[in-house]
Amino acid sequence: MIETGKIAEDIAAKCLEKKGYKIIGRNYRRPWGEIDIIGKDKNGLIVFFEVKAMKSSGTGLVPEDNLTKAKRDKLRKICEQCYLTNQKLFDEKKGWRMDLIAIDIPDDEELTKTFKCDNIRYYENI
Repeated sequence: MIETGKIAEDIAAKCLEKKGYKIIGRNYRRPWGEIDIIGKDKNGLIVFFEVKAMKSSGTGLVPEDNLTKAKRDKLRKICEQCYLTNQKLFDEKKGWRMDLIAIDIPDDEELTKTFKCDNIRYYENI
């Protein structure tokens, strides 16, 4: 069985590419956290994507519930203090933002192979 997080990040990356984003990095890790996906939109804006996913459970919980203020603050710190200051890809005039992608992963692994991008929830500028 493949890990839910890996499945979700793969789905998110494919859907982002279909939306016109260029994926420029994945799983950028630092001792205190990680950026799941880093992309550029067609205008050159850097976008940091946090991917939250859950297996379908019928409990009423949604992946978005797992993005706490502390997690957002940690993500912002990694973006600003690590990635943006150390990468040559960043253009201050074009800017950057953090987005959330929430995905309910089907229990059936076969269904994940035919997952449609319409089934993800996308939140800009979290």
